[in-house]
Order: sequence, then C-alpha cells, then structure tokens
Amino acid sequence: QVQLEESGGGLVQPGGSLTLSCATSGYIYKLETMGWYQQTPGQKRKLVAAITAGSHTRSYVDSVKGRFTISRDNANDLVYLQMDNLKSEDTGVYYCNMAPVLWNGGPYSGQYDYWGQGTQVTVSS
Repeated sequence: QVQLEESGGGLVQPGGSLTLSCATSGYIYKLETMGWYQQTPGQKRKLVAAITAGSHTRSYVDSVKGRFTISRDNANDLVYLQMDNLKSEDTGVYYCNMAPVLWNGGPYSGQYDYWGQGTQVTVSS
C-alpha cells in the first residue's frame, strides 16, 4: 500500500523555523526525485522544493531560496523540509510527493493519483 505521511507542521511566528518530515512506503520512492508542495485555499498545489534520488541536485522556487532546505534519508524512506525565516506567505498545507527530475523552479502542481493528508503550516504573529 502506497503511503506518504507528512508531519511537523504547526503555528509559528514570522522569522521562526519548522522542520517537516515525510515518511514514505509501499513504492520505491527512494529511486524518485521527491518534492514538497504548498497548497493554499482555492489554489492548486505548488511545488516549492525538490531533491533528486541521490541528493545530488536540490531545486527551489525563488520565494524560498535561502530559507528552505530539502533533504532525504533513503535508508529510512524519509524526506525533510527545513523551513527557516518563515514568512506569512509560507502559510499553507504542505505535501510531499514525486517531482520532475529536471524541474527548474517553475510552476508545477503535480498530477499524481495519491497524496498524503499533508501538514498545516501557519505563520502568524
């Protein structure tokens, strides 16, 4: 059974930090480029960070460059997103899933059949 389980979200003040985790199972996600997607009300999911299977390449949308860091632990089927210097516009539900190998940071919403439940990140004072 395919599973993607996100955790680590919460309420944080602007300038704060969070670390999101994604536990994967039921599919060989460790062979895939993986990414983190942000979704806000009424909007499609938006890919914000991606990492190739061997962690050689990490890509980000411009709005999070220098603030977010994506990483992975293939031995334990985990993907992480370290979020620093958070801003109000980072608020949303965050999901992990596969991502394009050659993603260049442009708009991408990910049309995959299965998604986890996501984890809510709220940045507010």
